[in-house]
Amino acid sequence: MVILPGIILAFVLYTLSQGFNNIIGIELLGYDKSPISTAMIAILLGMFFGNVFQVREGFQKGLDFTREYILKLGIIFLGIQLKPFEFLDFGKIAIPLIIICIISVLVVIKLLIKKLKIPTRMAYLISIGSTVCGTTAIMATAPVIKANKNEVSYAIANITLFGILSMLLYPYFANFYFDNQPLLIGLFLGTSIHETSQVAAAGLIYEQQFNSPETLNIATVTKLIRNTFLIIMIPLFAFLYNRGKTNKKEYSILNIFPYFVLGFVGMIIIRNIGDQVFISNLSYNWNETINIIKFLSKIFLTMAMAAIGLSTNLKDIKSMGYKPFIVGFIAMLTVGIVCVITIESYLKFFI
Repeated sequence: MVILPGIILAFVLYTLSQGFNNIIGIELLGYDKSPISTAMIAILLGMFFGNVFQVREGFQKGLDFTREYILKLGIIFLGIQLKPFEFLDFGKIAIPLIIICIISVLVVIKLLIKKLKIPTRMAYLISIGSTVCGTTAIMATAPVIKANKNEVSYAIANITLFGILSMLLYPYFANFYFDNQPLLIGLFLGTSIHETSQVAAAGLIYEQQFNSPETLNIATVTKLIRNTFLIIMIPLFAFLYNRGKTNKKEYSILNIFPYFVLGFVGMIIIRNIGDQVFISNLSYNWNETINIIKFLSKIFLTMAMAAIGLSTNLKDIKSMGYKPFIVGFIAMLTVGIVCVITIESYLKFFI
């Protein structure tokens, strides 16, 4: 098959990324689970090899297939980790906070687009990465708004940089500002940090520094609730970006709707049905099935990021300039500040 060499190359880079991640996060830093995103390492490795060496034409079709279809399969499989029916009570607290943060960042970035004159697609990628679920949201949105690979790589580098920065700083800031209150700190970490892995790492840092396992659990659940907004935001961004770009008679939401989101929702439903059905002796097998699908999701998404890295030209990224990084930095600050204000002015009384 003509696509096989490129797919194998992406998988090899995934394997290398996982190995580097274990060495850095576990062997050198001493964590039980590495706080560093394997996906981040994959795209960096891909960018390194893709710019140092010339990727042969025989690999390109497989890399394109990985970016297009294996990526979407990985996003669909992500749905297996979500159990929204268990989140209903907690969601009454977390969802208003998440919505306020999303709207605030979108408004701020809309203003920055006009001020800094950065490409609309780049702004959309940075905003959804900042507000929903980091790299995953960027990669899920990119094909819908027809972002090119360099824009995707730039946006991921942007989100990764500021996500790591907040991951390292926010646990200590939150402990000081929220006076060691696990619920408020968990809400803050789960809402203000970009990536799921970074939220988990920040929660782990807080747990180890301040002996609060509850904070890690609250932060993780908040982040997973936040991830479900992908279902709303991708069709919304598809509509906003494509609005006015075609003749109104030809325009249809069906033409731009990302149907893989339906697969994502379907996987959530399967998870919840399975949790209700397999609650007896079969629960172990069901849990193993869930873990396998989660594992495959991470593999597929990391392979897609490696493929994007391999196809990224650093010269093209350099030509985009520094302005998108300013947007990313302001987006990070906006989420953090709005989150603090919202918790202080509303949620603290609601709780």
